[in-house]
Amino acid sequence: MKTDTNQMKDVYDANGFLTEVDVLDEKELHLAQKEHMKLEEKFGKEYTQYNLHNIHMQYEWVMNFAAHPNLLKAITAVLGPNVILLDSRFICKYPSSEVPHKDNTPPYVAWHQDIKYWGFEGGPVASVWLAFDDVDAENGVLQIIPGSHKQGILEHRIAEIPGNMLTANQEIPEHLVNVEDLVECPLKAGQMSVHDGLTVHASEPNMSDRRRCGFVIRYVPTTAYPVEDPERPRTFPATVLVAGTDEYNHFKDNAPNFFTKTF
Repeated sequence: MKTDTNQMKDVYDANGFLTEVDVLDEKELHLAQKEHMKLEEKFGKEYTQYNLHNIHMQYEWVMNFAAHPNLLKAITAVLGPNVILLDSRFICKYPSSEVPHKDNTPPYVAWHQDIKYWGFEGGPVASVWLAFDDVDAENGVLQIIPGSHKQGILEHRIAEIPGNMLTANQEIPEHLVNVEDLVECPLKAGQMSVHDGLTVHASEPNMSDRRRCGFVIRYVPTTAYPVEDPERPRTFPATVLVAGTDEYNHFKDNAPNFFTKTF
């Protein structure tokens, strides 16, 4: 998506997402893939599927990508100039030949809204998928229902189909999802998609012989604040002010000493 920030804001407000946003150049992408491969070799592919959580606090290269100027240009366009990195996680769907499916059940992500799992109010959340691999329908592309962010928080229940990768194993009942409006968000490696925390989305299993790996990062405006909610119990040990200033101080700035904010 080659567009100015005003257009980004208009598209995002109307549809609840942006896609094909260019972030990494060829050299940066090579670095990302090389460094992630080191993590795979260190921890094993089964672990790195979903357990590399908030490692922007440990690895400078991860933090640098979470605060990449091309990424923050889009994030500040949709959230405003003052932005906190809330949380990050690498998610990799490997071919079953590399990581066998548990109980022969291929992992997928059920229809859900991110905001259902986040214990804060006072502002929206924007979720980024920064692609380390090409993403398409064969290897589990992100599926989005445009405009669904305008419906508010929908009912979630325990997923009926085994293999759901969501930590809480929840899903939105199918009768509440307008699947006829479904849009797929294929990406080239180095591009990202961004969606609102209320946007209904999902992804199918990776049935290809190719990996689908991405860096998932969540951002909120500084107006957001944590709340006590038994359905959304959260702690926020890895929050970092990545853009602008924070006059509210609702979240601690846990910026690692190797990070210098420049945006």
